[in-house]
Amino acid sequence: MVSGSEHTPDFADIAVVHWQRERPDLDLRAMGTLARFARLNLVGGRQVDAVFAAHGLDRGEFDVLAGLRRTGVPYELSPSHLAEILLITRAGMTKRIDRLESRGLVTRRAAPEDRRSLLVGLTPEGLAVIDAAVTDHTRNESRLLDALTASEVDALDGMLRRLLAHVGAAGDEGHGEGRAPTV
Repeated sequence: MVSGSEHTPDFADIAVVHWQRERPDLDLRAMGTLARFARLNLVGGRQVDAVFAAHGLDRGEFDVLAGLRRTGVPYELSPSHLAEILLITRAGMTKRIDRLESRGLVTRRAAPEDRRSLLVGLTPEGLAVIDAAVTDHTRNESRLLDALTASEVDALDGMLRRLLAHVGAAGDEGHGEGRAPTV
């Protein structure tokens, strides 16, 4: 493992050196770090998506199944509650539920307390798929962080929490069709 400033220059270092030459008036300290973070998100995201694809899922479908599974028995939530916890629009949630329902992984039923409301729940097949997928997903996530020690992972986690709080993303309630948290 490389520590401190002892490292082989990478794509970000090269870009920063070029910018320093062309624009020495700019503070470029964050540029390399954020470029590496973006590249990690891109490359790591592809590896995460490959695990989901091996289970016949895309990231959004995984998120819906995982959202239902981690709530516990009976593995049911309203579509609006699912949309809220996954930070997506209700229309986006409806599309995901439609796809999962057509594949027999979730069902919709009237809520017992209000028949105008719906509950979305895992089918036995959906439960089996998400349990297998989340097992492989957690193994893959651990593998992605294998280059770091446990204390480095803890330190990175703490720094990311602070950065997210600083930029306001930790409490972002903006709903959109961007990537939802895959947890």
